[in-house]
Amino acid sequence: MTITVAKIVYKFKHKETDMAVPKRRVSHSRSAKRRTHYKATKPTISYDPTTGEAHLRHRAHWYEGNLYYKGQIIISKEEA
Repeated sequence: MTITVAKIVYKFKHKETDMAVPKRRVSHSRSAKRRTHYKATKPTISYDPTTGEAHLRHRAHWYEGNLYYKGQIIISKEEA
């Protein structure tokens, strides 16, 4: 199998690649439009019914040496 000069020139001129390459540069406004949905969310804070302590939702929290979750003591000061 012989490769002709025309095939080499064609391949070099048209830059055949195997991967996808964008034809044009993505403008600032278009990339900004795409990023509008990437937002930081503030954490949701709940209050323990027994202690009144503020904590992150669905997380255990320490109060006066005891570990509380959903208003119940999980680990008490005496156990630790």
